[in-house]
Amino acid sequence: MLENRFLEYLKIDTQSCSDSQSAPSSTKQLDLANLLVSQLHELNVTNAHVDEHGIVYGRIPGNGGNQDVIGFIAHMDTSPDASGANVKPRIIRNYQGGKIQLNSDRSLDPKEFETLAKVIGDDIVVTDGTTLLGADDKAGIAIIMEMISYLNDNPQIIHSDIQIAFTPDEEVGRGTKHFDLEKFNARYAYTIDGGFINEISYENFNAYSAQVAITGKSVHPGSAKNKMVSATMIAIEFETMLPLHKRPYFTSEYEGFNHLTKIDGTVEQATMEYILRNHSIDKLNEQIGEFNKIAAFLNDKYGYQAIKVKFEESYLNMSPIIEKNYHIVENVIAKMKELGIKPKIIPTRGGTDGALLSHMGLPCPNLGTGGANFHGPYEFVSLTQMQKQVELLVRIVS
Repeated sequence: MLENRFLEYLKIDTQSCSDSQSAPSSTKQLDLANLLVSQLHELNVTNAHVDEHGIVYGRIPGNGGNQDVIGFIAHMDTSPDASGANVKPRIIRNYQGGKIQLNSDRSLDPKEFETLAKVIGDDIVVTDGTTLLGADDKAGIAIIMEMISYLNDNPQIIHSDIQIAFTPDEEVGRGTKHFDLEKFNARYAYTIDGGFINEISYENFNAYSAQVAITGKSVHPGSAKNKMVSATMIAIEFETMLPLHKRPYFTSEYEGFNHLTKIDGTVEQATMEYILRNHSIDKLNEQIGEFNKIAAFLNDKYGYQAIKVKFEESYLNMSPIIEKNYHIVENVIAKMKELGIKPKIIPTRGGTDGALLSHMGLPCPNLGTGGANFHGPYEFVSLTQMQKQVELLVRIVS
């Protein structure tokens, strides 16, 4: 049943849109939201509904447990980085290693994608090499839904109230913008939106965006000597002055980065968009300082304010919040060990809804789904690990 659920969800294109200001950012996310509400009703989650912002809420009433009210959250949208339309998943049973040919042009090679070694012997799902898969985070949704189904079929399992939510627009940073904590009414929660199922994450990046606006001086190239200042060339100069070792492809674990996500320009005007990430807020402030120093240097070099830089906070590290509520991590560690899973605490090199929710007052570490290589055609997920994660969630609530 888990497999069928997951494959059904993958058929629905739920790609979010960063340029849209509506909530949800794409109406096609409501196709999955409405399906989930219907399925939740079938599982006796009678109060399940989708609100005006596209968030699905539901409550599984307790049957005698005395634990805190626990919540589980996953997001419905897929990344704008790659197409999520016409996904054609392929299941490889009992993967035994080796290269997986996705299509004539693309393959999953363990020499390049070493995480394949973590799914040897598993049933895995891959793409056809033309779209992303959508396991981020439809795998998380399927895991939560299967947990609900299992509890519905096994009423002898005693548990307290369980709250669930499926959010839109996580991939564009707006998954919690309209989240109703009072309606959700949980003491703490877990996002099911990570990598492999032995991984627990409660440290994430502090995240800022930077918009660099450059004004040049456009003069006919035939008479440009000592007059023209090309905004596009200043943009290139700005980027090359940033520390090379802080580009994302040179960083890992706790190392922060500056990532140029978009550049557009002419001689007269140019714009650059960056994301800045670091687990340490002090080091992130150093990165912001480097941007400002380079802008000041170039403005002085060209003799006018050619560059303006604007920064905006995206989300902050949830670690200080979780550390004050560390029992919610210890509980997961204990349940993993009961299932023979060797827990591994890792920093998330990204952000989740849980980071924002933690700072809103709902402590919310992140658990895995069994997938890797998200946001592109090399994405894959282990159905075997997804099923094991269902067992873990049942242990957590019981």
